[in-house]
Amino acid sequence: MIAKEILAQVRRIEIRTGKLVTETFGGQYLSVFKGRGMEFAEVREYSPGDDIRTLDWNVTARSGRPHVRRYQEERELTAVLACDMSGSQFFGSGPKLKQEVAAEIGAILAFAAMRNNDKVGLFLFTEEAELFIPPKKGRRHVLAPIRDLLAFRPAKKGTRIGPCLDTLNRLLRRRSIVFLLSDFQDEGYEKTLRRTARKHDVVPILVEDKREVELPELGAWLELEDPETSERLLVNAYSGWARRALEEKAAIRRGRLEQTLASAGISAIRLRTDEPYVDPIVRFFHERAKRRR
Repeated sequence: MIAKEILAQVRRIEIRTGKLVTETFGGQYLSVFKGRGMEFAEVREYSPGDDIRTLDWNVTARSGRPHVRRYQEERELTAVLACDMSGSQFFGSGPKLKQEVAAEIGAILAFAAMRNNDKVGLFLFTEEAELFIPPKKGRRHVLAPIRDLLAFRPAKKGTRIGPCLDTLNRLLRRRSIVFLLSDFQDEGYEKTLRRTARKHDVVPILVEDKREVELPELGAWLELEDPETSERLLVNAYSGWARRALEEKAAIRRGRLEQTLASAGISAIRLRTDEPYVDPIVRFFHERAKRRR
């Protein structure tokens, strides 16, 4: 995709998602994420009525008098789009690839953050970290991650969520909202995801395609290729056994992800390339707002 086409596509996404942000997501983003973090302000002497849980024992021991740590609500948040760019993201059985859907979702979230004067950053990964754009403010900066979501061509094809999240944790020096966009076709990342969720506000966004969970009803043989390993397999699409095997494999992967999210105390936004994505995002915001209240 040449630069001119990329810029035109970014502009179309900005126009299309800008209205959604203004009318639907902007206020909900504010109600769900604003003020969730607390940042250190100062240490002062203890006063009657202060919460003893805020005692700073180090300063208290040095001074011989009780001191407490005071915190204030963070007025500026940092949002990071952590996007899986592995081979499976460049698959789609309909008009859009999973990667294109992820780019539009990323644009919505980036513009919502920009609208609330928050910083926005980008982290692209495959089996290794491929690109990191440090969080900054401003429309011009926000357009860069959206452009890279559309135009970036990764060096690798595989997926290793765990090591890449470890890299992101080292890069982010302050608590952030991490929107993790992936199809989660990986294993062994569970501990790292839980560790990341303790450090940051992690929002997993699962993007799937219907052909990853069900075969088309065709009385024919299909040659399937794994986009990450290039392994090929000949499958009878009319075979009930083949259809059940694919469905069972997808169910196992989904169940494993559900267990991981539950153990980390987080919930995911689930999207499909052949279905509108507005309603699932709205439901997620509503549910988060209810839990916060």
